[in-house]
Amino acid sequence: MSWLFYYFIFPGLLFSIIMGLLLSWVDRKTSARLQWRVGPPWYQGFLDILKLSGKETILPESAGWVFLAVPYLGFLSLGLASAIIGSSIFFPGASFLGDIIVVVYVLTMPAIALIIGASSSGNPLAAVGASREMKLALAYELPFLLSVIAVVVRSGISIRLNQVLGHQALYGSNIFSYSGALAFICAIFCIQAKIGLPPFDISEAEQEIMAGVLIEYSGLPLAIFKLTKAMLLYTMPLFLTVLFLGGDVGPAMVALKVAGIVLLLVLIKNTNPRLRIDQALKFFWGPVTLLSLASLVLAVIGL
Repeated sequence: MSWLFYYFIFPGLLFSIIMGLLLSWVDRKTSARLQWRVGPPWYQGFLDILKLSGKETILPESAGWVFLAVPYLGFLSLGLASAIIGSSIFFPGASFLGDIIVVVYVLTMPAIALIIGASSSGNPLAAVGASREMKLALAYELPFLLSVIAVVVRSGISIRLNQVLGHQALYGSNIFSYSGALAFICAIFCIQAKIGLPPFDISEAEQEIMAGVLIEYSGLPLAIFKLTKAMLLYTMPLFLTVLFLGGDVGPAMVALKVAGIVLLLVLIKNTNPRLRIDQALKFFWGPVTLLSLASLVLAVIGL
């Protein structure tokens, strides 16, 4: 099967767009029910993206081509990440040596796109948002990487996603070990920040800096950023499913596991107030990093 099909159709770009928008509805619907509201219909996310795409794109006076180009950096990168992760589940033969390294690298692109786009807009509030996003990324990437390394060590120093799944099929899901459980807890907090969900939505913070990194975006570029965030809501839980919840990876079980992780993220979102940037840095560089180091040590000694 052609790599173009993997990337553009299934399990890549198109499939991740559809799943991301459906999971964003799960997020909004669950949040609404927790707040005693009805919530939107399942197709609301699709309508929002279509409406934004038809709006006029207003270019700030000091912005150039970089401002318009960077939204596609994170969007296309997530298509690649979802294709690699999904292929390890549905087409194990498509997995390649070092695909875990590629996925971890590619998943940093949405944050980089936000930082570059906001910095090139010339808006001081966007600059504040970009500064916050940069500091936050520096904070959560280390414990996230340590959590992934712990899984790699548990899987016999394997850096192929299909081998990580194969190890779990033989010996049980990584989350049922001491090292795997600690690494999973750290990874959950890290992907909450990667997706930009409360309490780590510091770079947007509508009540403080009026959407921050996205303040100058409109029309199609804003739609691409919104779509990227929705795709993250699918791609990141899928990655955690492969790393920690392997074993039975049939389509129905994968869907249940991804939905379970999304619901956990939504519960964290709705039960915690937004942190200040200094509080977030202390949280990730303190207890989360220490927990991820502990998980790595336990993985090395075989617990």
